Amino acid sequence: MSTTLAKQAQGSSYRAVLGSPHVTRLLVGTLIGRLPTGMAPVAILLLVRSEHGSLALAGLLGALYGLASAIGQPLLGRLVDRYGQTAILYASAPVASAAFLLLPCTGPTRHPALASLVVLVAGLATPPLEAGLRALWPHVLPDPDRRRAALSLDSSTQGLVFVIGPLLATGFAAGAGATAALAATAALGLLGTGMVVTAEPSSSWTPNATAGRTHSLGPLRVPGLRVLFAALAGTGVALGAVNVLALAAAERHHAGWLAGVMPAALSVGSMLGGLAYGRRVWPGAPARHLVTAATGFAAGWVVLLPDPVPVVAMLGAVLPGSFLAPLLTAAFLTVDRLTPEGESTEAFAWLIACIGVGQAAGTGLSSLASAAGPLLVAVVPLAGACVALWLLRRFNDLLSA
Repeated sequence: MSTTLAKQAQGSSYRAVLGSPHVTRLLVGTLIGRLPTGMAPVAILLLVRSEHGSLALAGLLGALYGLASAIGQPLLGRLVDRYGQTAILYASAPVASAAFLLLPCTGPTRHPALASLVVLVAGLATPPLEAGLRALWPHVLPDPDRRRAALSLDSSTQGLVFVIGPLLATGFAAGAGATAALAATAALGLLGTGMVVTAEPSSSWTPNATAGRTHSLGPLRVPGLRVLFAALAGTGVALGAVNVLALAAAERHHAGWLAGVMPAALSVGSMLGGLAYGRRVWPGAPARHLVTAATGFAAGWVVLLPDPVPVVAMLGAVLPGSFLAPLLTAAFLTVDRLTPEGESTEAFAWLIACIGVGQAAGTGLSSLASAAGPLLVAVVPLAGACVALWLLRRFNDLLSA
């Protein structure tokens, strides 16, 4: 038995996974192609401020981009399941990039309605790279142990989008202006999508023959998936509150560095936790792993309730982060098992969209809570994580029934 587990662990190691054909290219391409998700909100903010526009307008446009991107993912995911990845990725990426290039020409401060329309197009046309990659894994890595390791690696590295993306946008804007930051956003989106769509697994991936007869609700008709997606929205609330929580803590403690370092610490924790989760075969079904990871994710936020000093706050953010990637990996594995055949891309896109909507809600709720004091701001991510845990327990009860 121990020999079998050792062989499984060896076969699913990250070296073996990255050595498999196409894996590294797909991972790197998806990461580059998703950088606009982390760059665009910052680049939009910097563009508006460079035109002496208000923070309110900048925040509204940034939030509009996030919500449009979340809404567009399931819609594009359904089209991918019906027509294949090639056509949809080739169409969506140029549209999104063109919108980024057009945005400075609209004069957002003078013409906010026109700028909002362009931002809406950019968000809706965001290529469904993340969902598409998760749909490709069963074809690229038929072995379930290697596929689980790839998903862990995938979930761990995607957090870099929200660390590297803002830094790139800020760097391009500082060096060449906000317009250059948006041009870089457009270029990286095209580059990453091109790397994925020209890879053999993506170009040869064909939709299931039954996908054209998709139910009107798609994977949402599965009751268990609806509960799971709602739970991940709660996780998104916690993630969306982090930036506000970090900024509020930085201002109270006069430690400006904390505003950027605290979210980065959460991402570092997620990467470490995801890599640890993917290194070995864990007993039990992924649905059970969901509850365990969600419990740790919720408990981790308790450390931040007392408004600790900056160094403790930075280290404390690592705790919930260390359970985030395992939670997401188990969620993707569970969705893969429950999704009706021919609807995998849309199902993964719904999961991603629900996290995105939760993030927008978390940012809004924590911003409102900031007026009432530091304790209430710290309660928002804890509350979102606790709601996620409660729903995941219900989800497990549904599977056991």
